[in-house]
Amino acid sequence: MPETRAVLWTSQGITDLATFGGYESLAVYVNNAGQVVGLATNAIPDPYSLFGWGYQIHTFLWENGVMRDLGTLGGPDAVPSASCTNQRNGLIAGFSYINFTTNPSTGVPTVDPFLWKNGTMLDLGTVGGTFGFAQCANNRGQVTGQSNLSGDLTHHPFVWHKGVLTDLGTLGGNNGTANWMNDGGDVVGEAQLPGSQLHDGFLWKNGVMTDLGTLAGYPCTNATAINENRQIVGTASDCVNPLHAFLWENGGPVVDLNSLIPSNSSLQLVNAEDINDRGEIGGVGVPAGCPATQVNLCGRAYLLIPDGDCDSDCEGRIAASQNNAAPAQNVATTKQSSESPVSPLERLRSDMRQRYHLPGQPAAPRE
Repeated sequence: MPETRAVLWTSQGITDLATFGGYESLAVYVNNAGQVVGLATNAIPDPYSLFGWGYQIHTFLWENGVMRDLGTLGGPDAVPSASCTNQRNGLIAGFSYINFTTNPSTGVPTVDPFLWKNGTMLDLGTVGGTFGFAQCANNRGQVTGQSNLSGDLTHHPFVWHKGVLTDLGTLGGNNGTANWMNDGGDVVGEAQLPGSQLHDGFLWKNGVMTDLGTLAGYPCTNATAINENRQIVGTASDCVNPLHAFLWENGGPVVDLNSLIPSNSSLQLVNAEDINDRGEIGGVGVPAGCPATQVNLCGRAYLLIPDGDCDSDCEGRIAASQNNAAPAQNVATTKQSSESPVSPLERLRSDMRQRYHLPGQPAAPRE
């Protein structure tokens, strides 16, 4: 099978960051000092491989041509955060197997979130289950992620701070996921609604979880990133497939980002994956002729740069997008009624494939 290599691109060209002796590596983040965080396989077979690659995966820190293996919490694999990894204060968040003993509830060894700092990988624990992972670490040393509850049937977002792990709860349903946290400790993600497989994007601030709502015609949303100004971006969906990128600010409601760009744009904006403090938004869109559901096959990266205040024409397009969108089928509710629940490992692998745009099996349906 083809090899996959982490690379660093600079003005000097592309540098192959290599592996730990295996066939795959992937770079996740680079900071202003040129340090790169990522993951790489070694040559040791691993039936529990977190990405299904068949070999052990370890987190690396690459600097000045040297790839450092950060180790694990005791098991075969350790993977850095899929979203915001903070290196300004030497912090790397992620998740790792803690042993080689299979749990009957998940079919894999226990996975705990970790925070790596000053050469030490700290086990952050879980909120009762045997499967958890960290998504983001901020400059205050806070970490957010998600963890299974006792029994491993449901999962909730959490915040870890100074040794205390706090369950953030949901919007009334069973499951929730954290995606991003800013330096103020505000967390965004998605959470299920009461008695339903529907999920909305949320903002968790000072102990209160706020439902960000949906776009007309799209029953689910997922908040993927937040900046220091509490501007939030994410995606509206049919509860399975990301379809339209959105922006939420100043108390909402969510706004379709496609209404903020020229109507003759060459892309339909499907995902919004990041927003910086200048309001610049990065994500993935699809060109004409490519269905939004095929973003992994024909997606194109985009960068949106704010261009002044929204004028009257812009306001009209926003209103139209909120009031006149065509209804979308709730695919998730239909599929969940006829399929068995997705295992925690396959849910994680599916999330990783979507976030990293990895080749592999189709994404699993959401729980």
